[in-house]
Amino acid sequence: MNSLTVGARAIELDKDGFLVELSDWSFEVASALAAAEDIELSPEHWEILELLRNFYDEFQLSPATRPLIKYTALKLGPDKGNSLHLNRLFKGTPAKLAAKLAGLPKPTNCL
Repeated sequence: MNSLTVGARAIELDKDGFLVELSDWSFEVASALAAAEDIELSPEHWEILELLRNFYDEFQLSPATRPLIKYTALKLGPDKGNSLHLNRLFKGTPAKLAAKLAGLPKPTNCL
């Protein structure tokens, strides 16, 4: 089992680097997960992470790429709800990486 140290806490991660306990998520944990991926979270990132967490609250699952794009377009408009924008923010793997940083389970169709 992998772990991530945030402050004085050791946060358990699965073999793919996703949180074992979704309740361990916090802004600090998201920032530490992003740093491990060599990403500095901008307001644009936080907007998508919040959107993903809302999606999970509503549907109890992490969206694959197409539903993520459609949901983002619906909630934030077409300028942000497109693959170019999301790929730029999340290194070409928006569904998987954004879910990880948002503290959600890996989307079921992601390798």
